[in-house]
Amino acid sequence: MTVVTIKDVAARAGVSAKTVSRVINGEAHVRADKREEVLRIVRELDYRPNAFARSLSSSRSYLLGFLTDDPGSGYAADVQLGALKRCRERSYHLLIEPIDRSDPHWARDLTESVKTLRLDGVMLTPPLCDDARVLDILDAAQIPYVRISPSGAEDRSGYVRMDEQAAAAEMTRHLISRGHSRIGFIKGDPAHSASRKRYAGFVEAMVAADLPVEASLVMEGDFSVRSGVELGEQMLSSPEPPTAIFASNDDMALGVLMIAMKHHLDVPQQLAIGGFDDAPTSRLAWPQLTTIHQPKAAMAAAAVDMLTDPYYRQAEHSVGFRRSMDYSLKIRGSTDPSC
Repeated sequence: MTVVTIKDVAARAGVSAKTVSRVINGEAHVRADKREEVLRIVRELDYRPNAFARSLSSSRSYLLGFLTDDPGSGYAADVQLGALKRCRERSYHLLIEPIDRSDPHWARDLTESVKTLRLDGVMLTPPLCDDARVLDILDAAQIPYVRISPSGAEDRSGYVRMDEQAAAAEMTRHLISRGHSRIGFIKGDPAHSASRKRYAGFVEAMVAADLPVEASLVMEGDFSVRSGVELGEQMLSSPEPPTAIFASNDDMALGVLMIAMKHHLDVPQQLAIGGFDDAPTSRLAWPQLTTIHQPKAAMAAAAVDMLTDPYYRQAEHSVGFRRSMDYSLKIRGSTDPSC
């Protein structure tokens, strides 16, 4: 099998090998039309730069890190897929680094890891993106990082986010529009900023509709299917069960759906169920879950774009990289019988 070289790409694109190198490395000073042509030829020839050779010839490792506290979750999997795809397009590699903060030595281990891995940048999701200790370790190691959906400290780095409060309010308004007034809400893990934002959106919409937020119908889960099952059972076994339940993520909504089936409830005629995230499992359930589509893969790709931008690696510019992405309400059979 013939190995495609950078000279082959340059010859086909009609540019110098240096220009090809600049395009692949995400450097500036290349015209937009030339950049697109080089990238087209790279894809056409299936050119794969030698990562080892690239790292030797520059100060970069072409290795990005993704720090996560729950690598097995559907959320983390979607972020990984989005990041991996964009890393491949930019000829970078992605390293998944689980962080278990219940381990008393996690901070020491993370410090050692970032010293030895030579990461060019790191992306962080909640709750790690809001943990000052994690950010301090990365700052001390002078490693650029991008946070996905942070809840504060916006001056510490660039970030990518969507308006989770507005999205939760839209889901709540959808349930109200279907005639529901007694709506249960299952919060997510309190360590996640998303939990607070989604609950705030629920309250906002209920108050705007002059509907009471009943304390007995608001329960705290942990984003797991198990918590959806347990809390769904509590709500549906109460003397006055809700006619709709909004769970803070799809896993918990699936747990509620399982309990609805156990109680022989017709979904959505007797109980409407809403979720959040638009995980693949939301479309595998029956009825399919009405949910908020969060563009997780696109957010991860945007984070990779920031980390591979040569200007982002200059600390004084990094906080200027901020991007807000759109969400959408996906109406399906768990709230609408016509779907």
